[in-house]
Amino acid sequence: MKAKSVIKLGAVALASTFVLAACGSKSSSSSSDKSVNFMESSEIPTMDTSKVTDVVGMTQLSNSEEGIYRLGKNSSVHNALATKTKESKDGKTWTFTLRKNAKWSNGDPVTAQDFVYSWKRTVNPKTASEYAYLFSGIKNADKIAANKVNYKQLGIKADGKYKLTVTLDRPIPYFKLLMGFCIFFPQDQKVVEKYGSKYGTASNKLVYDGPYKQVGWTGTNLKWKLVKNPEYWNKKNVKMDTLNYQVVKDTSTALNLYNSKKLDVTTITGDQVAQYKNNKNYVLRKEASTFYLQLNEKKDKYFKNKKIRQAISMAIDRKQLTGKVLADGSQNPLGYVSTGLAKNPKTGQDFAKEAEVKPAVTQNLTQAKKLLKEGLKEEGMSNLKFTLMADDTDAGKSTNEFLQSQIEKLGSNVKVTVQNIPFKTRLSDSSDGKFDAVVTGWSADFSDPISFLQLFVTGNAQNNGDWSNKQYDKLIKASNTTDATNPDKRWSDLVQAEKVLMNDQAIVPLYQQANSQLWSSKVKGVIYNTAGNNFDYSKLYIKK
Repeated sequence: MKAKSVIKLGAVALASTFVLAACGSKSSSSSSDKSVNFMESSEIPTMDTSKVTDVVGMTQLSNSEEGIYRLGKNSSVHNALATKTKESKDGKTWTFTLRKNAKWSNGDPVTAQDFVYSWKRTVNPKTASEYAYLFSGIKNADKIAANKVNYKQLGIKADGKYKLTVTLDRPIPYFKLLMGFCIFFPQDQKVVEKYGSKYGTASNKLVYDGPYKQVGWTGTNLKWKLVKNPEYWNKKNVKMDTLNYQVVKDTSTALNLYNSKKLDVTTITGDQVAQYKNNKNYVLRKEASTFYLQLNEKKDKYFKNKKIRQAISMAIDRKQLTGKVLADGSQNPLGYVSTGLAKNPKTGQDFAKEAEVKPAVTQNLTQAKKLLKEGLKEEGMSNLKFTLMADDTDAGKSTNEFLQSQIEKLGSNVKVTVQNIPFKTRLSDSSDGKFDAVVTGWSADFSDPISFLQLFVTGNAQNNGDWSNKQYDKLIKASNTTDATNPDKRWSDLVQAEKVLMNDQAIVPLYQQANSQLWSSKVKGVIYNTAGNNFDYSKLYIKK
Protein backbone atom coordinates (compact mmCIF):
# COMPACT_ATOMS: atom_id res chain seq x y z
CA MET A 1 0.00 0.00 0.00
CA LYS A 2 2.20 -3.01 -1.17
CA ALA A 3 4.01 -1.99 -1.79
CA LYS A 4 2.86 -2.50 -1.33
CA SER A 5 5.62 -3.86 -2.43
CA VAL A 6 4.32 -1.73 -0.22
CA ILE A 7 5.09 -1.96 -1.42
CA LYS A 8 3.02 -1.25 0.09
CA LEU A 9 3.90 -0.17 0.64
CA GLY A 10 3.32 2.33 0.67
CA ALA A 11 3.18 3.61 0.88
CA VAL A 12 4.46 5.45 2.43
CA ALA A 13 6.87 8.30 2.53
CA LEU A 14 10.20 6.52 2.86
CA ALA A 15 12.03 3.76 1.09
CA SER A 16 9.14 1.49 0.64
CA THR A 17 7.56 -0.81 -1.79
CA PHE A 18 4.40 0.92 -0.68
CA VAL A 19 5.07 4.85 -0.83
CA LEU A 20 1.86 6.51 0.37
CA ALA A 21 0.05 9.15 -1.64
CA ALA A 22 -0.47 12.45 0.15
CA CYS A 23 -4.08 13.43 -0.28
CA GLY A 24 -6.23 16.45 0.17
CA SER A 25 -8.52 19.01 -1.34
CA LYS A 26 -8.59 22.05 -3.52
CA SER A 27 -7.48 25.11 -1.57
CA SER A 28 -9.98 27.77 -0.55
CA SER A 29 -8.50 30.24 -3.02
CA SER A 30 -9.14 27.96 -5.97
CA SER A 31 -11.50 29.19 -8.66
CA SER A 32 -12.62 25.64 -9.32
CA ASP A 33 -14.58 23.26 -7.13
CA LYS A 34 -14.09 20.42 -9.59
CA SER A 35 -10.33 19.86 -9.25
CA VAL A 36 -7.85 19.00 -6.50
CA ASN A 37 -4.04 19.25 -6.42
CA PHE A 38 -2.37 16.21 -4.86
CA MET A 39 1.27 15.31 -4.37
CA GLU A 40 3.23 12.08 -4.33
CA SER A 41 6.64 11.61 -2.77
CA SER A 42 7.76 9.13 -5.45
CA GLU A 43 7.27 8.23 -9.10
CA ILE A 44 4.82 5.66 -10.49
CA PRO A 45 6.73 2.43 -11.20
CA THR A 46 3.92 0.78 -13.22
CA MET A 47 0.18 0.87 -13.88
CA ASP A 48 0.02 -2.81 -14.84
CA THR A 49 -2.52 -4.52 -12.57
CA SER A 50 -0.54 -7.76 -12.67
CA LYS A 51 2.79 -6.13 -11.85
CA VAL A 52 2.06 -3.25 -9.46
CA THR A 53 3.61 -3.61 -5.97
CA ASP A 54 3.61 -0.09 -4.53
CA VAL A 55 1.10 2.28 -2.96
CA VAL A 56 1.63 5.04 -5.51
CA GLY A 57 0.61 2.76 -8.36
CA MET A 58 -2.13 1.12 -6.30
CA THR A 59 -3.68 4.48 -5.40
CA GLN A 60 -3.81 5.33 -9.09
CA LEU A 61 -5.26 1.94 -10.04
CA SER A 62 -7.86 1.84 -7.27
CA ASN A 63 -9.28 5.16 -8.50
CA SER A 64 -9.03 4.54 -12.24
CA GLU A 65 -9.94 0.84 -12.25
CA GLU A 66 -12.59 -1.19 -10.45
CA GLY A 67 -13.20 -4.79 -9.47
CA ILE A 68 -15.91 -6.96 -7.92
CA TYR A 69 -16.15 -4.89 -4.74
CA ARG A 70 -15.19 -1.42 -3.55
CA LEU A 71 -14.08 -1.09 0.08
CA GLY A 72 -15.72 1.57 2.20
CA LYS A 73 -14.91 2.94 5.64
CA ASN A 74 -13.25 0.42 7.98
CA SER A 75 -12.76 -1.94 5.02
CA SER A 76 -16.50 -2.55 4.68
CA VAL A 77 -17.36 -4.43 1.48
CA HIS A 78 -19.71 -2.88 -1.11
CA ASN A 79 -20.76 -4.04 -4.57
CA ALA A 80 -18.89 -2.44 -7.46
CA LEU A 81 -18.93 -4.48 -10.68
CA ALA A 82 -20.81 -7.22 -8.82
CA THR A 83 -24.54 -6.87 -8.25
CA LYS A 84 -25.00 -10.21 -6.48
CA THR A 85 -22.77 -12.70 -4.65
CA LYS A 86 -23.48 -16.34 -3.84
CA GLU A 87 -21.21 -18.40 -1.55
CA SER A 88 -21.50 -22.19 -1.23
CA LYS A 89 -22.00 -23.74 2.20
CA ASP A 90 -18.46 -25.12 2.28
CA GLY A 91 -17.04 -21.71 1.36
CA LYS A 92 -15.24 -23.09 -1.71
CA THR A 93 -17.41 -21.79 -4.55
CA TRP A 94 -18.22 -18.15 -5.12
CA THR A 95 -20.53 -16.95 -7.89
CA PHE A 96 -20.66 -13.28 -8.83
CA THR A 97 -23.33 -11.70 -11.01
CA LEU A 98 -21.81 -8.70 -12.78
CA ARG A 99 -23.54 -5.49 -13.83
CA LYS A 100 -24.28 -5.18 -17.52
CA ASN A 101 -23.72 -1.42 -17.82
CA ALA A 102 -19.98 -1.39 -16.99
CA LYS A 103 -17.62 -0.27 -19.77
CA TRP A 104 -13.93 0.32 -20.32
CA SER A 105 -12.84 3.83 -21.27
CA ASN A 106 -12.52 2.66 -24.90
CA GLY A 107 -16.18 1.62 -24.92
CA ASP A 108 -15.62 -2.13 -24.57
CA PRO A 109 -18.02 -3.86 -22.16
CA VAL A 110 -16.51 -5.15 -18.89
CA THR A 111 -17.28 -8.87 -18.78
CA ALA A 112 -16.60 -11.95 -16.69
CA GLN A 113 -13.96 -12.96 -19.22
CA ASP A 114 -11.98 -9.82 -18.35
CA PHE A 115 -11.58 -11.19 -14.81
CA VAL A 116 -10.66 -14.64 -16.07
CA TYR A 117 -8.01 -13.19 -18.37
CA SER A 118 -6.62 -10.84 -15.71
CA TRP A 119 -6.29 -13.44 -12.97
CA LYS A 120 -4.73 -16.04 -15.24
CA ARG A 121 -2.31 -13.46 -16.61
CA THR A 122 -1.22 -12.56 -13.07
CA VAL A 123 -0.56 -16.16 -11.98
CA ASN A 124 1.13 -17.06 -15.28
CA PRO A 125 4.81 -17.61 -14.31
CA LYS A 126 5.87 -15.73 -17.44
CA THR A 127 4.26 -12.56 -16.06
CA ALA A 128 6.49 -12.82 -12.98
CA SER A 129 3.94 -11.04 -10.80
CA GLU A 130 5.25 -10.44 -7.29
CA TYR A 131 1.65 -10.55 -6.07
CA ALA A 132 0.75 -13.95 -7.55
CA TYR A 133 1.06 -15.46 -4.07
CA LEU A 134 -2.16 -13.68 -3.05
CA PHE A 135 -4.05 -16.12 -5.27
CA SER A 136 -3.03 -18.99 -2.99
CA GLY A 137 -6.17 -20.88 -2.00
CA ILE A 138 -7.87 -20.33 -5.35
CA LYS A 139 -8.05 -23.71 -7.08
CA ASN A 140 -4.70 -24.77 -8.58
CA ALA A 141 -2.95 -21.46 -7.76
CA ASP A 142 -0.36 -23.16 -5.55
CA LYS A 143 0.25 -25.86 -8.15
CA ILE A 144 0.67 -23.20 -10.82
CA ALA A 145 3.22 -21.40 -8.63
CA ALA A 146 5.11 -24.70 -8.24
CA ASN A 147 5.02 -25.25 -12.04
CA LYS A 148 2.95 -28.43 -11.59
CA VAL A 149 -0.15 -27.18 -13.40
CA ASN A 150 -0.68 -24.85 -16.36
CA TYR A 151 -1.81 -21.36 -15.38
CA LYS A 152 -4.92 -21.80 -17.54
CA GLN A 153 -6.24 -24.26 -14.96
CA LEU A 154 -6.75 -21.55 -12.33
CA GLY A 155 -10.13 -21.96 -10.59
CA ILE A 156 -11.99 -19.12 -12.31
CA LYS A 157 -14.42 -19.27 -15.21
CA ALA A 158 -16.93 -17.12 -17.05
CA ASP A 159 -20.45 -18.50 -17.28
CA GLY A 160 -21.63 -16.23 -20.05
CA LYS A 161 -20.72 -12.54 -20.22
CA TYR A 162 -21.93 -11.50 -16.78
CA LYS A 163 -21.56 -14.43 -14.41
CA LEU A 164 -18.21 -15.27 -12.82
CA THR A 165 -17.51 -18.44 -10.83
CA VAL A 166 -14.46 -18.82 -8.58
CA THR A 167 -13.53 -22.20 -7.09
CA LEU A 168 -11.23 -22.45 -4.07
CA ASP A 169 -9.02 -25.29 -2.85
CA ARG A 170 -9.86 -24.25 0.69
CA PRO A 171 -11.96 -21.60 2.39
CA ILE A 172 -10.21 -18.21 2.52
CA PRO A 173 -11.32 -16.22 5.59
CA TYR A 174 -10.42 -12.88 3.96
CA PHE A 175 -11.69 -13.68 0.45
CA LYS A 176 -14.14 -10.76 0.20
CA LEU A 177 -11.41 -8.30 1.19
CA LEU A 178 -9.23 -9.68 -1.61
CA MET A 179 -12.01 -9.05 -4.11
CA GLY A 180 -11.77 -5.35 -3.33
CA PHE A 181 -7.99 -5.24 -3.83
CA CYS A 182 -6.59 -3.91 -7.11
CA ILE A 183 -4.54 -7.03 -7.92
CA PHE A 184 -7.87 -8.81 -8.55
CA PHE A 185 -9.26 -6.17 -10.93
CA PRO A 186 -10.19 -7.16 -14.51
CA GLN A 187 -8.08 -6.40 -17.59
CA ASP A 188 -9.13 -5.86 -21.21
CA GLN A 189 -7.30 -8.64 -23.11
CA LYS A 190 -7.48 -6.78 -26.41
CA VAL A 191 -5.65 -3.80 -24.92
CA VAL A 192 -3.05 -5.85 -23.05
CA GLU A 193 -2.16 -7.74 -26.22
CA LYS A 194 -2.15 -4.56 -28.30
CA TYR A 195 0.56 -2.91 -26.18
CA GLY A 196 2.45 -6.04 -25.17
CA SER A 197 5.48 -5.27 -22.99
CA LYS A 198 4.52 -1.57 -22.97
CA TYR A 199 1.14 -2.23 -21.34
CA GLY A 200 0.77 -0.17 -18.17
CA THR A 201 3.96 1.82 -18.79
CA ALA A 202 2.14 5.08 -19.64
CA SER A 203 -1.36 6.55 -19.32
CA ASN A 204 -2.17 5.87 -22.97
CA LYS A 205 -1.00 2.26 -22.78
CA LEU A 206 -4.05 0.91 -20.90
CA VAL A 207 -7.80 1.45 -20.49
CA TYR A 208 -9.90 2.23 -17.41
CA ASP A 209 -13.18 1.00 -15.94
CA GLY A 210 -13.13 3.08 -12.75
CA PRO A 211 -14.39 6.52 -11.72
CA TYR A 212 -11.40 8.29 -13.27
CA LYS A 213 -9.02 7.69 -16.13
CA GLN A 214 -5.36 8.67 -16.02
CA VAL A 215 -3.85 11.09 -18.53
CA GLY A 216 -0.44 12.67 -19.00
CA TRP A 217 1.83 10.05 -17.43
CA THR A 218 4.57 9.10 -19.88
CA GLY A 219 6.24 6.53 -17.67
CA THR A 220 8.99 8.81 -16.40
CA ASN A 221 7.48 12.27 -15.85
CA LEU A 222 6.56 13.75 -12.49
CA LYS A 223 3.14 15.22 -13.33
CA TRP A 224 -0.13 13.62 -14.47
CA LYS A 225 -3.88 13.74 -13.92
CA LEU A 226 -6.88 11.61 -13.10
CA VAL A 227 -9.91 12.91 -15.01
CA LYS A 228 -13.53 11.87 -14.72
CA ASN A 229 -14.21 8.76 -16.79
CA PRO A 230 -17.25 9.37 -19.04
CA GLU A 231 -17.70 5.61 -19.53
CA TYR A 232 -17.86 4.78 -15.79
CA TRP A 233 -21.14 3.08 -14.89
CA ASN A 234 -21.60 5.28 -11.79
CA LYS A 235 -20.31 8.53 -13.30
CA LYS A 236 -23.33 10.52 -12.09
CA ASN A 237 -22.03 10.17 -8.53
CA VAL A 238 -18.46 11.24 -9.34
CA LYS A 239 -18.29 14.92 -8.36
CA MET A 240 -14.74 15.84 -9.40
CA ASP A 241 -13.50 16.58 -12.92
CA THR A 242 -9.75 16.50 -12.33
CA LEU A 243 -7.26 15.25 -9.75
CA ASN A 244 -3.87 16.84 -10.48
CA TYR A 245 -0.71 15.05 -9.35
CA GLN A 246 2.92 16.05 -9.07
CA VAL A 247 5.87 14.32 -7.45
CA VAL A 248 7.55 16.45 -4.78
CA LYS A 249 10.34 14.69 -2.91
CA ASP A 250 11.53 17.63 -0.81
CA THR A 251 9.20 18.37 2.13
CA SER A 252 10.24 22.03 2.36
CA THR A 253 9.41 22.54 -1.30
CA ALA A 254 6.08 20.79 -0.81
CA LEU A 255 5.17 22.98 2.15
CA ASN A 256 6.03 26.12 0.20
CA LEU A 257 3.82 24.93 -2.66
CA TYR A 258 1.01 24.28 -0.18
CA ASN A 259 1.33 27.69 1.45
CA SER A 260 1.37 29.39 -1.96
CA LYS A 261 -1.80 27.43 -2.85
CA LYS A 262 -0.16 25.48 -5.66
CA LEU A 263 -0.73 22.27 -3.69
CA ASP A 264 -3.89 21.50 -1.78
CA VAL A 265 -2.15 18.96 0.41
CA THR A 266 1.33 18.39 1.76
CA THR A 267 3.02 15.82 3.92
CA ILE A 268 5.02 17.44 6.72
CA THR A 269 7.88 16.11 8.83
CA GLY A 270 10.28 17.11 11.59
CA ASP A 271 10.06 20.73 12.70
CA GLN A 272 7.16 21.26 10.34
CA VAL A 273 4.99 18.94 12.46
CA ALA A 274 5.81 20.88 15.61
CA GLN A 275 4.95 24.11 13.82
CA TYR A 276 1.65 22.96 12.32
CA LYS A 277 0.28 20.23 14.60
CA ASN A 278 -2.24 22.66 16.13
CA ASN A 279 -3.33 23.95 12.74
CA LYS A 280 -6.99 23.23 11.92
CA ASN A 281 -5.90 21.56 8.67
CA TYR A 282 -3.45 19.17 10.35
CA VAL A 283 -4.30 15.46 9.93
CA LEU A 284 -2.39 12.47 11.32
CA ARG A 285 -3.03 9.25 9.43
CA LYS A 286 -1.79 6.08 11.10
CA GLU A 287 -1.16 3.23 8.72
CA ALA A 288 -1.04 -0.56 8.66
CA SER A 289 2.49 -0.12 7.39
CA THR A 290 5.81 -1.22 8.86
CA PHE A 291 9.24 -0.12 7.66
CA TYR A 292 12.10 -2.48 8.22
CA LEU A 293 15.64 -3.31 7.27
CA GLN A 294 15.93 -6.34 4.99
CA LEU A 295 19.27 -8.14 4.92
CA ASN A 296 20.29 -10.09 1.82
CA GLU A 297 21.19 -13.58 3.06
CA LYS A 298 21.60 -14.89 -0.48
CA LYS A 299 24.13 -12.30 -1.64
CA ASP A 300 25.92 -11.79 1.70
CA LYS A 301 26.22 -15.13 3.46
CA TYR A 302 27.25 -13.55 6.77
CA PHE A 303 23.69 -12.20 7.11
CA LYS A 304 22.60 -15.80 7.59
CA ASN A 305 24.18 -15.51 11.02
CA LYS A 306 21.41 -14.77 13.51
CA LYS A 307 23.76 -13.02 15.94
CA ILE A 308 24.88 -10.54 13.29
CA ARG A 309 21.27 -9.78 12.40
CA GLN A 310 20.39 -9.32 16.07
CA ALA A 311 23.40 -7.08 16.64
CA ILE A 312 22.30 -4.72 13.87
CA SER A 313 18.78 -4.56 15.29
CA MET A 314 19.91 -3.96 18.87
CA ALA A 315 22.17 -1.10 17.74
CA ILE A 316 19.21 1.04 16.67
CA ASP A 317 17.50 3.60 18.91
CA ARG A 318 13.99 3.55 17.45
CA LYS A 319 12.69 6.22 19.80
CA GLN A 320 15.21 8.65 18.39
CA LEU A 321 14.36 7.57 14.84
CA THR A 322 10.63 8.20 15.21
CA GLY A 323 10.80 11.15 17.59
CA LYS A 324 13.65 13.21 16.14
CA VAL A 325 14.60 11.95 12.68
CA LEU A 326 11.19 11.26 11.18
CA ALA A 327 9.09 13.30 13.61
CA ASP A 328 6.02 12.71 11.48
CA GLY A 329 3.80 10.81 13.90
CA SER A 330 5.31 7.41 13.13
CA GLN A 331 5.63 5.14 16.15
CA ASN A 332 8.01 2.52 17.50
CA PRO A 333 7.07 -0.95 16.20
CA LEU A 334 6.14 -3.82 18.48
CA GLY A 335 7.27 -6.20 15.76
CA TYR A 336 6.61 -6.73 12.09
CA VAL A 337 2.78 -6.77 12.03
CA SER A 338 1.44 -3.27 12.67
CA THR A 339 -0.69 -2.33 15.66
CA GLY A 340 -4.38 -1.70 15.09
CA LEU A 341 -4.66 -4.19 12.23
CA ALA A 342 -6.37 -7.13 13.97
CA LYS A 343 -7.63 -8.25 17.38
CA ASN A 344 -7.80 -11.65 19.09
CA PRO A 345 -11.28 -13.06 18.31
CA LYS A 346 -11.69 -14.14 21.94
CA THR A 347 -9.87 -11.59 24.08
CA GLY A 348 -9.84 -8.54 21.85
CA GLN A 349 -6.08 -8.07 22.39
CA ASP A 350 -4.18 -6.40 19.60
CA PHE A 351 -2.23 -8.92 17.50
CA ALA A 352 0.99 -6.91 17.62
CA LYS A 353 0.89 -6.75 21.42
CA GLU A 354 0.15 -10.45 21.83
CA ALA A 355 2.97 -11.46 19.48
CA GLU A 356 5.52 -8.93 20.74
CA VAL A 357 9.16 -10.00 21.11
CA LYS A 358 10.71 -7.00 22.86
CA PRO A 359 14.43 -7.78 22.33
CA ALA A 360 13.85 -7.77 18.57
CA VAL A 361 12.83 -4.10 18.59
CA THR A 362 14.76 -2.73 21.58
CA GLN A 363 18.16 -1.01 21.60
CA ASN A 364 20.82 -2.75 23.72
CA LEU A 365 24.22 -1.61 22.50
CA THR A 366 26.20 -3.65 25.03
CA GLN A 367 24.45 -6.87 24.03
CA ALA A 368 24.68 -5.89 20.36
CA LYS A 369 28.49 -5.56 20.51
CA LYS A 370 28.74 -8.94 22.23
CA LEU A 371 26.54 -10.64 19.62
CA LEU A 372 28.43 -9.05 16.74
CA LYS A 373 31.77 -10.21 18.11
CA GLU A 374 30.46 -13.76 18.46
CA GLY A 375 28.77 -13.71 15.07
CA LEU A 376 31.84 -12.46 13.22
CA LYS A 377 33.99 -15.09 14.93
CA GLU A 378 31.59 -17.82 13.84
CA GLU A 379 31.82 -16.54 10.27
CA GLY A 380 35.60 -16.26 10.35
CA MET A 381 35.40 -12.49 9.85
CA SER A 382 37.11 -9.60 11.61
CA ASN A 383 34.97 -6.74 10.28
CA LEU A 384 31.53 -5.99 8.89
CA LYS A 385 31.14 -3.87 5.77
CA PHE A 386 27.98 -3.45 3.71
CA THR A 387 25.97 -0.92 1.70
CA LEU A 388 22.62 0.30 2.99
CA MET A 389 20.17 1.18 0.22
CA ALA A 390 17.12 3.45 0.53
CA ASP A 391 14.99 5.85 -1.52
CA ASP A 392 16.22 9.30 -2.51
CA THR A 393 13.42 11.10 -0.64
CA ASP A 394 14.15 13.39 2.30
CA ALA A 395 12.94 10.71 4.70
CA GLY A 396 14.96 8.06 2.90
CA LYS A 397 18.15 10.08 3.12
CA SER A 398 17.76 11.10 6.76
CA THR A 399 16.82 7.58 7.83
CA ASN A 400 19.75 6.07 5.96
CA GLU A 401 22.19 8.49 7.57
CA PHE A 402 20.73 7.79 11.01
CA LEU A 403 20.97 4.02 10.59
CA GLN A 404 24.53 4.36 9.34
CA SER A 405 25.56 6.24 12.47
CA GLN A 406 23.71 3.83 14.76
CA ILE A 407 25.10 0.63 13.26
CA GLU A 408 28.65 1.99 13.14
CA LYS A 409 28.48 2.43 16.93
CA LEU A 410 28.97 -1.33 17.09
CA GLY A 411 32.69 -0.74 16.65
CA SER A 412 35.52 0.60 14.52
CA ASN A 413 35.41 -2.65 12.55
CA VAL A 414 31.93 -1.83 11.22
CA LYS A 415 31.57 0.27 8.07
CA VAL A 416 28.21 1.13 6.50
CA THR A 417 28.04 2.88 3.11
CA VAL A 418 24.75 4.63 2.29
CA GLN A 419 23.13 4.58 -1.12
CA ASN A 420 20.00 6.59 -1.98
CA ILE A 421 18.35 5.93 -5.32
CA PRO A 422 14.99 6.67 -7.02
CA PHE A 423 12.07 4.64 -5.72
CA LYS A 424 11.46 2.85 -9.03
CA THR A 425 15.11 1.79 -9.22
CA ARG A 426 15.11 0.71 -5.59
CA LEU A 427 12.13 -1.54 -6.22
CA SER A 428 13.82 -3.12 -9.22
CA ASP A 429 17.15 -3.65 -7.45
CA SER A 430 15.40 -5.14 -4.43
CA SER A 431 13.47 -7.60 -6.59
CA ASP A 432 16.65 -8.55 -8.44
CA GLY A 433 18.58 -9.08 -5.20
CA LYS A 434 21.02 -6.28 -6.02
CA PHE A 435 21.53 -5.07 -2.47
CA ASP A 436 23.30 -5.85 0.79
CA ALA A 437 20.73 -4.24 3.07
CA VAL A 438 17.71 -2.16 2.12
CA VAL A 439 15.28 0.06 3.99
CA THR A 440 11.90 -1.08 2.75
CA GLY A 441 8.36 -1.31 3.99
CA TRP A 442 5.12 -3.18 3.72
CA SER A 443 1.56 -1.95 3.87
CA ALA A 444 -1.13 -4.52 4.56
CA ASP A 445 -3.25 -5.43 1.55
CA PHE A 446 -6.21 -6.30 3.78
CA SER A 447 -7.03 -6.21 7.48
CA ASP A 448 -5.54 -9.54 8.55
CA PRO A 449 -2.06 -10.44 9.94
CA ILE A 450 -1.49 -12.91 7.10
CA SER A 451 -1.18 -9.93 4.76
CA PHE A 452 2.13 -9.19 6.47
CA LEU A 453 3.26 -12.66 7.46
CA GLN A 454 2.91 -14.56 4.20
CA LEU A 455 5.67 -12.40 2.69
CA PHE A 456 8.37 -14.35 4.49
CA VAL A 457 7.35 -17.85 3.52
CA THR A 458 10.27 -19.55 1.76
CA GLY A 459 10.33 -18.55 -1.90
CA ASN A 460 7.83 -15.68 -1.69
CA ALA A 461 8.58 -13.11 -4.39
CA GLN A 462 8.62 -10.32 -1.77
CA ASN A 463 11.11 -12.21 0.43
CA ASN A 464 14.04 -10.43 -1.20
CA GLY A 465 16.41 -11.20 1.65
CA ASP A 466 15.90 -14.95 1.11
CA TRP A 467 15.30 -15.75 4.80
CA SER A 468 13.88 -19.23 5.34
CA ASN A 469 12.54 -21.11 8.37
CA LYS A 470 10.73 -24.48 8.27
CA GLN A 471 8.76 -23.88 11.47
CA TYR A 472 7.57 -20.54 10.13
CA ASP A 473 6.50 -22.08 6.84
CA LYS A 474 4.61 -24.81 8.69
CA LEU A 475 2.68 -22.32 10.84
CA ILE A 476 1.69 -20.15 7.89
CA LYS A 477 0.58 -23.23 5.94
CA ALA A 478 -1.58 -24.43 8.86
CA SER A 479 -3.24 -21.00 9.14
CA ASN A 480 -4.16 -21.21 5.46
CA THR A 481 -5.27 -24.84 5.37
CA THR A 482 -6.14 -27.10 8.33
CA ASP A 483 -6.88 -24.19 10.66
CA ALA A 484 -8.40 -21.79 8.12
CA THR A 485 -11.96 -22.24 9.38
CA ASN A 486 -11.03 -22.31 13.08
CA PRO A 487 -10.53 -18.66 14.13
CA ASP A 488 -8.82 -19.51 17.45
CA LYS A 489 -6.34 -22.01 16.01
CA ARG A 490 -5.63 -19.79 13.04
CA TRP A 491 -4.96 -16.85 15.33
CA SER A 492 -2.54 -18.95 17.41
CA ASP A 493 -0.71 -20.05 14.26
CA LEU A 494 -0.18 -16.46 13.19
CA VAL A 495 0.92 -15.26 16.63
CA GLN A 496 3.48 -18.04 16.82
CA ALA A 497 4.68 -17.30 13.30
CA GLU A 498 5.30 -13.65 14.18
CA LYS A 499 7.26 -14.75 17.24
CA VAL A 500 9.41 -17.12 15.14
CA LEU A 501 10.08 -14.29 12.67
CA MET A 502 11.12 -11.88 15.40
CA ASN A 503 13.03 -14.31 17.62
CA ASP A 504 15.12 -15.22 14.58
CA GLN A 505 15.45 -11.54 13.62
CA ALA A 506 14.50 -12.34 10.05
CA ILE A 507 14.15 -8.60 9.49
CA VAL A 508 14.91 -5.49 11.52
CA PRO A 509 11.66 -3.56 12.20
CA LEU A 510 12.26 0.20 12.27
CA TYR A 511 8.91 1.94 12.73
CA GLN A 512 5.18 1.81 12.06
CA GLN A 513 4.39 4.59 9.68
CA ALA A 514 2.04 7.48 10.11
CA ASN A 515 1.75 10.55 7.92
CA SER A 516 1.33 14.09 9.17
CA GLN A 517 -0.46 16.11 6.56
CA LEU A 518 -1.97 19.50 5.95
CA TRP A 519 -5.11 19.50 3.83
CA SER A 520 -8.14 21.67 3.46
CA SER A 521 -11.16 21.07 5.64
CA LYS A 522 -13.28 21.78 2.56
CA VAL A 523 -12.57 18.36 1.09
CA LYS A 524 -15.25 15.78 1.79
CA GLY A 525 -16.01 12.21 0.83
CA VAL A 526 -12.47 10.79 0.95
CA ILE A 527 -12.49 7.17 2.14
CA TYR A 528 -9.32 6.13 3.93
CA ASN A 529 -8.38 2.61 5.04
CA THR A 530 -5.14 1.67 6.77
CA ALA A 531 -4.90 -1.53 4.71
CA GLY A 532 -5.41 -2.35 1.03
CA ASN A 533 -6.38 0.39 -1.40
CA ASN A 534 -5.73 3.21 1.07
CA PHE A 535 -7.49 6.14 -0.60
CA ASP A 536 -10.77 6.04 -2.49
CA TYR A 537 -11.70 9.29 -4.27
CA SER A 538 -14.83 8.04 -6.02
CA LYS A 539 -17.02 10.09 -3.65
CA LEU A 540 -14.66 13.05 -3.26
CA TYR A 541 -16.19 16.53 -3.44
CA ILE A 542 -15.42 20.09 -2.32
CA LYS A 543 -17.67 21.71 0.25
CA LYS A 544 -18.68 25.14 -1.02
